[in-house]
Amino acid sequence: MSPPETKRWPETMRKRVSTFQLALAICAGAVANLGVTVSAAAQSPMDLALKARVEAALVSASDVPSDSIGVEVRDGVVTLSGSVVCEECGGRRTPPGSGTVQQSLGAVVRAIPGVVRLEFKLRYQPAA
Repeated sequence: MSPPETKRWPETMRKRVSTFQLALAICAGAVANLGVTVSAAAQSPMDLALKARVEAALVSASDVPSDSIGVEVRDGVVTLSGSVVCEECGGRRTPPGSGTVQQSLGAVVRAIPGVVRLEFKLRYQPAA
């Protein structure tokens, strides 16, 4: 290489690096606008294993509606979400009575080792 090309090479690389950094910043902004977090995609192996145990327990429990319940786990905190049809709820968040769906779900999930806390994001719908 001749001396003038040698001087241009670092300048060209700086421009390429700057362009790459700009593109990376634009992509990060686009992801942020979508509401996607990088940490949400990266669950710990312990949380993934706990989620599998919770899902298996819900499927094997005869008194809970496992087909309409979603399970999320983050740092041992289990969140159950979805729609639950119940005859007594009348659309209220927690239906009255001693044997509610939420209590049944809670008993099943809390019995699983590794559950730190249980949260509910359930929508109750009256039976048709």
